[in-house]
Amino acid sequence: MTSSGPAPCSLYPDVVHAGRHGALWPRLLLPLWIWIGEPAVQVRASHQHFHPHSIKLPGDITLGGLFPIHARGPHGVNCGELKKEKGIHRMEAMLYALDQINSDPELLPNITLGARILDTCSRDTYALEQSLTFVQALIQKDTSDIRCSNGEPPLIRKPERVVGVIGASASSVSIMVANILRLFEIPQVSYASTAPELSDNNRYDFFSRVVPPDSYQAQAMLDIVKALGWNYVSTLASEGNYGESGVEAFMQISREAGGVCIAQSVKIPREPTEGEFDKIIKRLMETSNARGVIIFANEDDIKRVLEAARQANLTGHFLFVGSDSWGAKSSPIAELEDVAEGAVTILPKRASIDGFDQYFMSRSLENNRRNIWFAEFWEDDFRCKLTRPGIKLDPDKKKCTGGERIGQDSSYEQEGKVQFVIDAVYAVAYALHNMHQDLCHNSHGVCSSMDPVEGRLLLDYIRAVNFNGSAGTSVLFNENGDAPGRYDIFQFQMTNHSHPGYHVIGQWTNNLRLNLEEMQWSGGDKSVPESICSFPCKPGERKKMVKGVPCCWHCELCDGYQYQLDEFNCEMCPTDMRPVPNRTACCPTPIIKLEWNSPWALVPASLAMLGILATSAVVVTFIRFNDTPIVRASGRELSYVLLMGIFLIYLITFLMIAEPGVVVCAFRRLLLGLGMAITYSAMLTKTNRIYRIFEQGKKSVTPPKFISPTSQLIITFVLISVQVLGVFVWFAVVPPHTIIDYEELRPPNPDLARGILKCDMSDLSIICCLSYSIVLMVTCTVYAVKSRGVPETFNEAKPIGFTMYTTCIVWLAFVPIFFGTAQSTEKLFIQTATLTVSMSLSASVSLGMLYMPKVYVIIFHPEQNVQKRKRSFKGVVQAATLSQKTDKPNGDTKIEPDRSQ
Repeated sequence: MTSSGPAPCSLYPDVVHAGRHGALWPRLLLPLWIWIGEPAVQVRASHQHFHPHSIKLPGDITLGGLFPIHARGPHGVNCGELKKEKGIHRMEAMLYALDQINSDPELLPNITLGARILDTCSRDTYALEQSLTFVQALIQKDTSDIRCSNGEPPLIRKPERVVGVIGASASSVSIMVANILRLFEIPQVSYASTAPELSDNNRYDFFSRVVPPDSYQAQAMLDIVKALGWNYVSTLASEGNYGESGVEAFMQISREAGGVCIAQSVKIPREPTEGEFDKIIKRLMETSNARGVIIFANEDDIKRVLEAARQANLTGHFLFVGSDSWGAKSSPIAELEDVAEGAVTILPKRASIDGFDQYFMSRSLENNRRNIWFAEFWEDDFRCKLTRPGIKLDPDKKKCTGGERIGQDSSYEQEGKVQFVIDAVYAVAYALHNMHQDLCHNSHGVCSSMDPVEGRLLLDYIRAVNFNGSAGTSVLFNENGDAPGRYDIFQFQMTNHSHPGYHVIGQWTNNLRLNLEEMQWSGGDKSVPESICSFPCKPGERKKMVKGVPCCWHCELCDGYQYQLDEFNCEMCPTDMRPVPNRTACCPTPIIKLEWNSPWALVPASLAMLGILATSAVVVTFIRFNDTPIVRASGRELSYVLLMGIFLIYLITFLMIAEPGVVVCAFRRLLLGLGMAITYSAMLTKTNRIYRIFEQGKKSVTPPKFISPTSQLIITFVLISVQVLGVFVWFAVVPPHTIIDYEELRPPNPDLARGILKCDMSDLSIICCLSYSIVLMVTCTVYAVKSRGVPETFNEAKPIGFTMYTTCIVWLAFVPIFFGTAQSTEKLFIQTATLTVSMSLSASVSLGMLYMPKVYVIIFHPEQNVQKRKRSFKGVVQAATLSQKTDKPNGDTKIEPDRSQ
């Protein structure tokens, strides 16, 4: 065992050859050496001056090893502090595996595996310089022109030939080294590099790994996010191949799978400045709903992110899902356990190797001299100081005795990748074993066919191995050199456990098996916290998506008469329907009609009933006293017609309130205007007869035509027939039927929407139906005004006049009420009540003005119901002439009786 490297002079070739590839690579390698050769010499020289930089184990076949023994140094310094777990543990795992293989009589019998192990110092450029050691044996230098001082040719020690390399750890380091090793066809097997980029068999054809690539890891992490019900997360990556390619794989898989959106994608610089992590936390808080943070970062960056989160007083806010770089390590979360509580981490499925624990805990300064970094580890692990010649002991640190024991005087837990380091060494060993059996047959030791070992052939054997690894799981490679994806899922928990720490909560082998019941979060909470952009919309609300962010939306209520058609759309309910209270569907709109027990029906019906009783009393009285002078003087025939019209006016109220049907609608059309047409036709005939008699008397003593009772009835029925004819034409054009009007009572609030069962009679058709009666009423009013000077003792002109004046007032009040309530939610009830009450009032005015005085005289003053002295037409005319004389300034007429008769 030695710790010195090959002679530096061998790094300055005048003519470069690479074994059998001498004709292929000279021009390619010469600029490469010019670029990295001189820095490599300087680095190596500096390390030889301060501390040895490699471990050399002699053997028949030599394997290379790359391990991050030290962390990356500060600016200007290559190497920093010692990494006990990722560095020493893993490197010792390779030494342990070599010991096991060399002591196994069945595996590579009579062949000893040696090693050249280098420190990458967690820096890709430095690792590239170190890896030149592995290719020195493949480069031959032409020394024909070199002579020693005595004239003899120089004696140059030939470096050992490395047939394969175990490593590296970080993906960025593996990528850098793989670019060199592939040129010299040296197979490389990594135990920890998981960047998806390394699966490219065209660029990294000599690279293999016993850990699955991050594309599997990213899929597993995405499955975890979905299982937790999260759809809005941020990503955090250390600058470099591992972090950036891991996050890129996660983002690509999430885009393809859908259902998960990336709120922020933050990169941690390779050389972060002061305050950089505070800025990162602030940026993550810009989308505070994205509590889940997918983190692909190295240990140092993880630790500083947790520190920044605590400093920002955000302990418990972020929910970390860490990659295998976090795994189940204690160093990133040391003294930051409260911030890391609930973190879900992933680690390739592994098992603790008991044999390695026994081996490592038995290591001491005496029996482990082959590990040139072990003394440094010893000082760090036991926090003591070894005495060295010429170095003064720090008084603040205790002196190491050398009798300390790992695991007893210091804490010890096997590092997570130890299993994979052992599997990587065994993979190369089995490949060499199978190759030896095929090429050397039964010969002992390395035969000529394997001296030297051909790199591409060895690669084929490596890719073909299939054996049970140190943890009992099969070790094999696919066509890209990747191992199958098998992960354990951990969660860091602090409460409800006797031993706070990482607890296995699930596995992933092509699909996720996660035990949600075993999970617990900050403060021991069992309920899964949320990491979503937008909360689910309530029933009846649609999603209005945020442009460019498919997991974010605004919830908009389906307003008015809309219902929720699907997740993203609202649609109007059909006209005859309205949305249910939660607006997820439509339901039939309730149908209403005017009920008999409604106040809007009781009042008109009561008035109509009183009117019918009064009308019936008048008719009975007139029939009972049909031949008395008052009944005869009032014009019995027209009076009965007029009373029939008043009766029909009262009757229409009950038809307007009754439940609509075809028969009811037909009678509504017929009787709505007919009762008024009969009433006002009879009144018009009366006033017209009186007007014509007295107008004719002014010109002649000859009576006018058509003043007999028969003529009066004919005229009246002719006027009535116009109304009847119009109604029957209406029947022919639009047969009577019922409709359900959903538009009339459709207010902004759909809960108040109602369908109204009614006859097919619009407001306009009602007015048209009454228009003829209104014309008759106005004409009758005009004649009443013209006949106002006729003596009361001779006619009914004045009572008819007062009736018409009052009726006009009633109907003038009706019009604004009827049309002014057109927008009311109770339009049907108000308009029906207004119409029926107005008609009942006009009928009551006619009944009261024209017939109640007569009934009163007939019943209570029968002595006045006697025959008057008959007058001739001449006497009537003279009375009419005298009636036009006025002797009062206010225009009142004074009647002077005709004394000549």
